[in-house]
Amino acid sequence: MKQLATLLFAAMLALAAPLYAAEKDTKATAKPAATAAQTEDKIDINRAKAEDLMKLDGIGEVRAKAIIKGRPYKGKDELVEKNIVPQAVYDKIKDKIIAKQKA
Repeated sequence: MKQLATLLFAAMLALAAPLYAAEKDTKATAKPAATAAQTEDKIDINRAKAEDLMKLDGIGEVRAKAIIKGRPYKGKDELVEKNIVPQAVYDKIKDKIIAKQKA
C-alpha cells in the first residue's frame, strides 16, 4: 500500500511540474509586453506629426515645426542641445517622448 501511495505521489509530481514551469514562463514573458506598451505610449520625436507634438506641455505650433525641421535626432536630449526647446520644457516632456532610430 505504501508503494502505491508513493507511486501515485510521484506521478502527481511528474504531471504538476510542467504546469508549474509553464506558469513561470508566462510570468516572465508578461513583463516585456508591459515595457513595450509603455514605449508605445511615448511620442517619437523623429516621426510624430505636428499635431501629436503639440499635445505635449510647452510645445506649440512653432516648437512643433522646429522639432520636425531638426530631425533626425539621435537622442531626445538633442532638443535642448540644439536649442529647440528650453531645459524647463524638456524637463516636463522628457518622460513622454522618445527618439527612435530607423531600423
